[in-house]
Amino acid sequence: MNKVPECEDDEQDDGDFEPSQLGTKSYWEDAYQRELSLYRDTGDVGEVWFGRDSMKRVVRWIEARGTDKDSSVLDIGTGNGILLLELAKVGFTRLTGIDYSAAAVRLAQSIASEQGHPHIVFQEADFLALAAAAGDRGLGPFDVCVDKGTLDAVSLSPDGATERRADYVEALQRVLAPGGLFVITSCNWTRPELLSHFSDGFELEEQIPTPTFTFGGSTGNSITSLVFRRRG
Repeated sequence: MNKVPECEDDEQDDGDFEPSQLGTKSYWEDAYQRELSLYRDTGDVGEVWFGRDSMKRVVRWIEARGTDKDSSVLDIGTGNGILLLELAKVGFTRLTGIDYSAAAVRLAQSIASEQGHPHIVFQEADFLALAAAAGDRGLGPFDVCVDKGTLDAVSLSPDGATERRADYVEALQRVLAPGGLFVITSCNWTRPELLSHFSDGFELEEQIPTPTFTFGGSTGNSITSLVFRRRG
């Protein structure tokens, strides 16, 4: 399946979105348990967030950027791990994916092993918790961190989304090496909003082109992909 997960467009006046089950761990644990069962039954690897074209744009950018294939890469909220598989196929060797869903980690491990990439490390971990415990978990520092939809889910949390976003930024500062690159793809946040979220400790490196649409005489993007560099 290559469905684009539904994005929330009901933004509140305070800049947050209406809380949603998409922002809860139980939702994703149930979703990935279903995908794990489907994979075992049919071999279907499940959803690719924002579609395969979006994933390939990120992989092409990282590769075209001349990033050393021995660079350490962290996929935040890895899900089925397909993004890391694509990076492995083009030669990247130090790949780690984390997800707070145990079922997602089992799914990613199964797919990577069966597709001949058992060296990819998948770990059950809550990224937000790393804001206070990164050193204790032995994660990082990484040369590249990638997020494709995880901040979107965090922003739908029914348990203080603004605070959870602040935890996200702090965790990113802990696990990303100074001078390291952070590649984020979002369907809920625009370029100016992402620039605001990551204004503390990060600077914009580049915007990855994404498809545009025109409505009512205005042109926009349904998803936004930005690359930030962590200030040294």
